[in-house]
Amino acid sequence: MRRPTSATAARSTRATPPEPEINVTPLVDVVLVLLIIFMVIAPNLQEGTPVVMPEVRRVDEQPLEGALEVVLDANGQFHIDDAALSSVEMFESVAAARAVEPERPLVLKADAALPYGTVRDAFAALQRAGFGTVSLKVAAKQDPEES
Repeated sequence: MRRPTSATAARSTRATPPEPEINVTPLVDVVLVLLIIFMVIAPNLQEGTPVVMPEVRRVDEQPLEGALEVVLDANGQFHIDDAALSSVEMFESVAAARAVEPERPLVLKADAALPYGTVRDAFAALQRAGFGTVSLKVAAKQDPEES
């Protein structure tokens, strides 16, 4: 039996190819950073002009589909589609929307910090503008024993 020489031994043993490994550490780092960013930003994401709505015990469960939303912020400024408007501009915009779609519902979203009289005046003015039914947008009140 012949002993293999070093030259033949080197030829007969092949180097095993390296096995591919997936390094998931960078992926985990990116996902955790994105998670933290979304956790910080999510509470600040709010649709429309920021308003603290009054809380009530029973909220109407059926939202009004396609309603025109008029926002009255804590400073008494009117907003429609995130555009600040004077009361005259707001009523012109509401009247134009009413002329296009007479049956479209209107929702008044007023800040809870506003005096009752200010909200009532805006409510009555919107009714005089031709909207017979004006709804108020409110938030559900959390009972202390439920929390």
